[in-house]
Amino acid sequence: MKSNIVNYLVKRFLRFDKEQPFIFLSALLAYLGILLGVMVLIIAMALMNGFDNEFKKKLTVMNYPLTILPKFYGAVDRELLHDLEDQFPNLSFSPYVVSSVITRKKDKLEGGYIFGVDFEKEKIVNKIIAKALRDKEIGKFDVLIGKSLQEEFNIITNDKLMYIFTRVNPTGFSVTPLIKRFQVKGVFDSGLTAYDKAYNYTTIESLQKILSYPRYQYSGIHIFSADPQDDIKKLALYLPETVVIKGWWQDNVNFFAALELEKTSLFIVLMLIILIASINIISSLLMTVMNRRSEIALLLSLGATTQEIKKVFLKLGIVIGISGIISGAILGLFGIWILGTFDIVHLPKDVYPTSTLPLDLSVIDFFSIIIGAFIIVVISSYYPAKKASEVDILTVLRNE
Repeated sequence: MKSNIVNYLVKRFLRFDKEQPFIFLSALLAYLGILLGVMVLIIAMALMNGFDNEFKKKLTVMNYPLTILPKFYGAVDRELLHDLEDQFPNLSFSPYVVSSVITRKKDKLEGGYIFGVDFEKEKIVNKIIAKALRDKEIGKFDVLIGKSLQEEFNIITNDKLMYIFTRVNPTGFSVTPLIKRFQVKGVFDSGLTAYDKAYNYTTIESLQKILSYPRYQYSGIHIFSADPQDDIKKLALYLPETVVIKGWWQDNVNFFAALELEKTSLFIVLMLIILIASINIISSLLMTVMNRRSEIALLLSLGATTQEIKKVFLKLGIVIGISGIISGAILGLFGIWILGTFDIVHLPKDVYPTSTLPLDLSVIDFFSIIIGAFIIVVISSYYPAKKASEVDILTVLRNE
């Protein structure tokens, strides 16, 4: 049997049969099932990647790519900062002093942290702070607060905020908490409520004075790096043993492991849709085999080999499956474009890190979906094709 005859038989078996309409309907359902499975899987993977990248982007900004911390008191100082700036000119460094505080206004309280920073250096390592200070200057005992804290406390520019520090002052036979009022000069908006409530920024000189820090001593150094996972290794080799360096991902290992597990689980569950749709391919091809037994037997009696018969039905199943895969991929990519271009789904900003739907389909995910669906289609087509090649010529022709 020549290749054109194989193709002719495939086209003939794909046509609508008035006598057996259910066979065509079953093939159509298989096509639609695979189409929907591939389309939904592509959009779902794009959504998972989009949220994953959005969270990473936000957490990188507010947690900083890399942070140097002291093992012992006084280990992070101005000398170390200057050495790092000379040794790694491609990185940006921002020294800071930090303290746990309780923010108070009238009867409202909120726990958090106050950072003392050099705002000129901080603007380079933190884009959120740079955006908030575009037209503002933070002076001594001024403070920059988050948008969520501003809304909760109903604060306007130049309002006074009381900060209660965890450090206490001994006074005679008792101790009193260290309290300082700051003037609100600006508001930053990271898009993450937890950070916007907890983080406050003032000048490093202000906090050094309040906490009785020497001017040359810091709580740590924030570092901006375009490739933190590579730079952390270089910095670790250079840094003295009195300090440690950590990456932002080390504080969020469980969170991103959970996201990755959720993405894998979603991929498997949605791939089951394609698997279920492939059952229709099996049933459609088996019904075609049963309906065409006499034709198959006649072809075999005229010299067609079992491998050629198997090839006809294998190709028939693959045509149905690949049509669904291609159509699903096109509709999936079109769906991503629609959702990414138009604000169809609006997310609450106080819950998610972005108000618009983030979509980012990786090449690896796309080809994993296509290849996975193709393997399922081929496996589903093989069994009916094998049954077609096992038709008993004598039995069929005798009964006919």
